[in-house]
Amino acid sequence: MEAIIRYLDGVKFEVEAGRHRVICDQPATSQGADCGMTPPDFLLASLGTCCGFYAVQYLRTRDLDSGGLQIRVTAQKAKNPSRLAKFQIEVETPFPLDERQREGMLRAVKSCLIHHTLQNPPEIDIRISVPVSAAG
Repeated sequence: MEAIIRYLDGVKFEVEAGRHRVICDQPATSQGADCGMTPPDFLLASLGTCCGFYAVQYLRTRDLDSGGLQIRVTAQKAKNPSRLAKFQIEVETPFPLDERQREGMLRAVKSCLIHHTLQNPPEIDIRISVPVSAAG
């Protein structure tokens, strides 16, 4: 997996992942033009869409309607260090689930790759480099 992030201007970046491109920006209160989601927005979106994928898979394998499924992800900020510290995921199904289905849906949603990643922090290696042409 790979994403390439290119600086555009101000505090705006273009993110390229596979064949897709999105803009990441900041609101005007943070010197941005509000042209795209912020990095924390992308994190919430990543967690929510991953959980949604597993929720839809659960419903589909049981021939249940997934139309109207909605996932809401919220987070609380913390300091020292500055971070998102507490996430809440709410999966709203288009119809009531019985207890067995609720437990199955919960297991399915908890199978999300992003959920697992956040619960088991990965090793992050940061390197600073310059293009070969600029180094000489």
